Amino acid sequence: MGEEGTEGTVHLLCLAASSGVPLFCRSSRGGAPARQQLPFSVIGSLNGVHMFGQNLEVQLSSARTENTTVVWKSFHDSITLIVLSSEEGTSELRLERLLQMVFGAMVLLLGLEELTNISNVERLKKELRASYRLIDSFLADSELIGDLTQCVDCVVPPEGSLLQEALSGFAEAAGTAFVSLVVSGRVVVATESWWRLGTPEAVLLPWLVGSLPPQAAHDYPVYLPHGSPTVPHRLLTLTLLPGLELCLLCGPRPPLSQLDPQVNSARVPPPPYHPALPSAPSSLLERWWQPMLEPLKACLPLGPRALPAGFPLHTDILGLLLLHLELKRCLFTVEPSGDKDPSPEQRRCLLRSFYTLVTAMHFPPEPGQQEEKVEDAAHRAQVPRACYLVSGTEEPGTGWRLVALQLGPRRLLLLLSAQSPSHGLRSLATHTLHALTPLL
Repeated sequence: MGEEGTEGTVHLLCLAASSGVPLFCRSSRGGAPARQQLPFSVIGSLNGVHMFGQNLEVQLSSARTENTTVVWKSFHDSITLIVLSSEEGTSELRLERLLQMVFGAMVLLLGLEELTNISNVERLKKELRASYRLIDSFLADSELIGDLTQCVDCVVPPEGSLLQEALSGFAEAAGTAFVSLVVSGRVVVATESWWRLGTPEAVLLPWLVGSLPPQAAHDYPVYLPHGSPTVPHRLLTLTLLPGLELCLLCGPRPPLSQLDPQVNSARVPPPPYHPALPSAPSSLLERWWQPMLEPLKACLPLGPRALPAGFPLHTDILGLLLLHLELKRCLFTVEPSGDKDPSPEQRRCLLRSFYTLVTAMHFPPEPGQQEEKVEDAAHRAQVPRACYLVSGTEEPGTGWRLVALQLGPRRLLLLLSAQSPSHGLRSLATHTLHALTPLL
């Protein structure tokens, strides 16, 4: 199993399906943005072979060369997205989901109408620039995994009940049912209506909040790709502490000044210390969040760690991914034993690659995915409950162990140190899943 994300180049192309005119090209190398652009002749050839297949009623979805994987996908017969990746160990599943996230991001920021009825290509090119920051974050090495799992990245706060109560009271006072608390792109707590948001907006909104530049407040027009692709809503964000955002999805009301009188513009520079906890007695923020200052501070380390400090995990666990496939939420961390090899970046690559392997080859289709083929019905009767993989050699004390276990709607993936014996992997995974079950 290769380590997905190791040195390699990813090129993302967006074209108008009818004319083949390139709308943008974004690239990354080694997980960092790159200025390298593909020649127009290559772009034309990639689009031409896809269109040639369509004219013959043949759907070209992917292809592999010796060192590159290519995936094509058309949306609404209007937009064609093509991705090429030379990263080691990259998978078609990962690239297909990347294209779904990219188109979702385009709809989120421009609306479906702009993308399906293209009247002025040059104007559309300019408007699409607003989505570059979000799209580039999908191409970069990220601490999040929702782009791949299509589940919302979450954390478990130490005082979640207090924060949930404050959030519900604030939402009622603000007059909107869609409110969440987000730390570093991960949802801490949210209202029931926020949790009921469909895919992909449930994943895209926290990801967008995490990608925005630091400001005291944002008032951002967004479309919901699933729930409202043609009518915009307002996404309001207020910085409670650096890296900790209060997010509201609403209509024309409430005005930003009602939530925080000290913030009069979405382009306010970030004050040096918890800017959105002002002293004005009329502020909704102060009324609901000033008493929560200590629980809010306790959320800040949860970005990379996901789990509260002191949560009991086996010392062999180097990283974990827990998914609730029905709720579409996940916990992802590579911080349990930060002083051991491999590095956090390598751990994320190993877990992401292992997720694509077990999802594509071993476990049943996830809720919301395409229906299984008729010829797969017999295979579905013998779906495995667990699997494991040894990266490197299986000699004692060398390589790393990866184990996946599925019980009901929950799927757990663990990255374990070389000292963990292979015969004990399933028992360790079962014990860990039972310990994590009350959290998600």
